[in-house]
Amino acid sequence: REGKDPVVVDNMILYLMLGAVIGARLMHCLAYEPEFYLSNPLEILKVWKGGLASHGGLLGAMVALYIFAKRYNESYMWLLSRVAIPGSLTAAFVRFGNLFNSEILGLPSDKPWAIIFERIDLVPRHPVQLYEAFAYLTLLVILVSIYRKVTFSFATKILPGIFLTYMFTLRFLLEYTKTRQAHYTTELNFTTGQMLSMPLIVIGLLWILWAFTSKKKEVS
Repeated sequence: REGKDPVVVDNMILYLMLGAVIGARLMHCLAYEPEFYLSNPLEILKVWKGGLASHGGLLGAMVALYIFAKRYNESYMWLLSRVAIPGSLTAAFVRFGNLFNSEILGLPSDKPWAIIFERIDLVPRHPVQLYEAFAYLTLLVILVSIYRKVTFSFATKILPGIFLTYMFTLRFLLEYTKTRQAHYTTELNFTTGQMLSMPLIVIGLLWILWAFTSKKKEVS
């Protein structure tokens, strides 16, 4: 639709994949199991053992996009806005993968849709992976709808803010249905996932405010 060179897009995807994996791995190691990985730094490299954090994946992808934008002389804001749409679909697929691998378990539940993960135990649990996956698919529909209805200029400004606000508000709320993932405790009544989500929610809200403010200035 916007006439971008497919070769450039392919290169961008490579940057995104590397950035997301590196960021997700580092965030998991340093935010969820810092004591172990700081004592055994070489274990950080063993990605095949598992342990990726979506917050870090997002930040890593954003850094990778910035490097890509500088190297290929592309608009960083444009890249962020257009990646938000397939990023929502990717996030949904990741959660479906977590479901099949019995990862990111929910708390015990007596709801009729609770799922038993036989690899773990015989306790019915909230299928939080499905909650997130379907929510991300909803986000995909929202972003595509906005992209089609507004100008390219406004879409470039607003989509990243909506992506951040929706995704991490959802993450914050769904943490209440998950088992704790961090291997440590704090005096705060928030999980590690919630604390990582808070600044991203604020950034998303400020981003949306900026998008509408700048639109009004353009009109005036």
